[in-house]
Amino acid sequence: MKIGIVGLPNVGKSTLFNSITNAGAECANYPFCTIEPNVGVVPVPDERLEILGEMYETEKITHAVIEFVDIAGLVKGASKGEGLGNKFLSNIRETDAILEVVRCFDDDNVIHVSGSVDPIRDIETINYELILADLDTVNRRIEKVAKLAKGDKKYIEEENILKKVRDVLENGDIARTVELTDEEKVIIKDTLLLTMKPILYVANISEDDITKEDNNYVKQVREYAQKYNDEVIKLSAKIEEDLSSLENDEKVEMLEALGIDESGLDKVVRASYDLLGLMSFLTAGKKEVRAWTIKKGTKAPQAAGKIHTDFERGFIKAEIVKYNDLITNGNIQKAREKGLVKMEGKDYIMQEGDIVEFKFNV
Repeated sequence: MKIGIVGLPNVGKSTLFNSITNAGAECANYPFCTIEPNVGVVPVPDERLEILGEMYETEKITHAVIEFVDIAGLVKGASKGEGLGNKFLSNIRETDAILEVVRCFDDDNVIHVSGSVDPIRDIETINYELILADLDTVNRRIEKVAKLAKGDKKYIEEENILKKVRDVLENGDIARTVELTDEEKVIIKDTLLLTMKPILYVANISEDDITKEDNNYVKQVREYAQKYNDEVIKLSAKIEEDLSSLENDEKVEMLEALGIDESGLDKVVRASYDLLGLMSFLTAGKKEVRAWTIKKGTKAPQAAGKIHTDFERGFIKAEIVKYNDLITNGNIQKAREKGLVKMEGKDYIMQEGDIVEFKFNV
């Protein structure tokens, strides 16, 4: 899953991305990821893995990860090719969600591209470019579908949905505000509309404001985000950059000195995980304790396929114990004696924190 980081110049986007890159997971652990210079792979914080690691005296702990893509080139006029316009649009189209960094601090030494700090103007500038790009995409798709629609109900339906989306875009609003059924969303999914993607706002504040109440800029961003049920994370990109270069013990000391209990980056990763509707199931043993990423609502055989395609193909049963039940009882044998280890079949929907051993035969 990829999250695209966007923002206007001098809002702290590059600083945040640098901290993501520095804090990134060891690429060697994730051979399936193609790591490019503008991609940072970050572990999803999960203290359960360390606890299970001690219980199983494991040789290796592997966290679930999220991929962040630094998307450069967004300036006013990007939809018309200004800056790195076309490259920007193609990069963002390939992501599953958008993380938008918004400047919420005053600093005379950091010049704003528009001459003053105004987070809502910045958000609307980005939205405007994305809306224009989507409008162009929708109009071209309508033109194509109209030719195919004659006598074909499938294309007639797609054309009608796209026209609903076009009306909203022409009104200057984002595609996510269009009321569509799940089936209708699937029909136009391949259109890859930018303003249909879920969004997380990162309000970048000054180091001095880190333990204070929201400043007026952050309040404005929260009020704006609330209209679309979007989430806002408040952090100082400068502090995150400093934290990312430290070892774990030093990081804990710095967080304590600052009076905060969790880094902003950890909050961003957790929120991004939720934004994409993701969850983790766990596998645990002497060789490895690991978190595996799946979509919420995934059934056991498909979850098994995340480990290996053979596991899904030859799926028989899933032996499952809840994390809390295992920890409360101290080991798998005691949990099993109390009937807390269940054998589940093909229709079982995986739950957050399930510890699983898949039974399969190929």
